[in-house]
Amino acid sequence: MSSKVQMEAVKTLAFGGISAAYAVVGAATTHEVRIVCITNNTEGDMYFSIDGTTDHLFVAAGSFKLFDLQANYYEKTDPKYVFEVGTQFYVKQIEAPVSGSVYIECLY
Repeated sequence: MSSKVQMEAVKTLAFGGISAAYAVVGAATTHEVRIVCITNNTEGDMYFSIDGTTDHLFVAAGSFKLFDLQANYYEKTDPKYVFEVGTQFYVKQIEAPVSGSVYIECLY
């Protein structure tokens, strides 16, 4: 792994593609992701998933969640805390949005 931080292209899905069934948000990851920011820029509450079935994360309308997966990582004793290459993110509505988008930003 490089010591230089890189970023994947933003993964996004507009409100019209979000429903009560899980929908894919952008492309799957192409690197091991160390930091992820999930932003819900709609007026509806959302669930996010990494398997398209399980409700993993709740993100309230107009809010975001930021995860630094390696914040307390110690290379000599800890396993590598990352989202694996090929991780796909999904979203579904709890409340139907009428505008906005969801965004997923990944750093590796």
